[in-house]
Amino acid sequence: MTRSPFRTSWRRRVQSAAALAVAVLLAAACTGGDADDGASDGFDGTIRFGAALSETGGFAGPSADARQGYDTWARWVNEEYGGIRIGESRYRVEIIYRDDESDPDKAAARIRELIDDDEVDYLLGPYSSTLTAPASAEAEASDVILMAGNGAADSLYGRSYRSLFTPATIASDYTRSSIEMLASQGARTAVVAHEDTPFATSVADGALRHLEANGIEVLRATSYPRGVDSVDGLMGELAALEPDVFVGGGHYDDAVLFVRSARDLGFRPDAMLITAGPSNPQLIDDLGADVDGVLGPTQWEPAMSYEGAYFGTAADYAEYYESLWGAPPVYQAASATAAALALHLAIELAGSRDADEVRTALSELDVDTFYGPIRFDERGVNVAKPMGTVQVQDGRIVVVAPAAAAEGDLVYPAR
Repeated sequence: MTRSPFRTSWRRRVQSAAALAVAVLLAAACTGGDADDGASDGFDGTIRFGAALSETGGFAGPSADARQGYDTWARWVNEEYGGIRIGESRYRVEIIYRDDESDPDKAAARIRELIDDDEVDYLLGPYSSTLTAPASAEAEASDVILMAGNGAADSLYGRSYRSLFTPATIASDYTRSSIEMLASQGARTAVVAHEDTPFATSVADGALRHLEANGIEVLRATSYPRGVDSVDGLMGELAALEPDVFVGGGHYDDAVLFVRSARDLGFRPDAMLITAGPSNPQLIDDLGADVDGVLGPTQWEPAMSYEGAYFGTAADYAEYYESLWGAPPVYQAASATAAALALHLAIELAGSRDADEVRTALSELDVDTFYGPIRFDERGVNVAKPMGTVQVQDGRIVVVAPAAAAEGDLVYPAR
């Protein structure tokens, strides 16, 4: 791997940035200058980022995590790092938010407003692939780069878009490390149920491939509509097949439905693998002991061994985040911070705000971070970072895969 130009001491970068910021402030005071657009607070200008996020609607909860992830980066850049650096100039960052109301049509409209009315320079993605699809279409039409923190459906990156990128592992690989680990423990049969949405469908399609590749027979794979308030009938049919493994694809609310339904039906496969929820402490608060033993993919956890010149280690990032918000970060927040950081680093690498030059820099970016390695392929997908797996063990979220990042061993059978 090519050594990144960014792999210098984080503390040294922060200290030098702080010294520079002080010097600029003193110079401005001495000259009596009153430059606008960020210059008055020690910067040479402002770079505006825009994000359509769900303040209301079904995605409001995880969107709040994503917003705090974006704001963590913005606070760090402005207050700790000294602004985005382009040549000898330093730019304050500003993020402008608009509420997409968890609605795809409104997501597209809000992106249009951010571009036309707010005149943002770059875009940060909404929460969910469902909303990232229309948002990225508007960005592509206007030639504005959109960095998707929480949009991982494979279908998003098969459209030959030039302006869409993600630092996350895409959905089809969400279950890979989990399934490989379960196969090694003797799992031989599985059922798959997923919400009929782009993200969950991509996860399920990938799971089917990984199950087959690892010699696990799929007894049944089925989908259900978005927004259902019960999966009892479906879970009853799957329980009757007596699989070793249940794979459930969806979002947080789906995890709640799966676990509660399994409890009520007495459905106890050797492993339950659910693609969103088990990495969130809220699921333990909501479901208690019922979630014990459940597995889930994770983009990132504070216990992972990742580190880089920006934010330091995964644990350092978690500490900084908690100092701002009073609670530890979930991976949706870390993914958002990593998305903004990747775009920030590409702007610095390009030495320019020009979209084409920043795109070129994104294609050349090769950097280790608190979130894991980041290197984009021609689709705009980060191909350097593997997906992790967590298991809830006695009320704790424990990283059990990949081996290099694991803090504990898989419990199997777990149910």
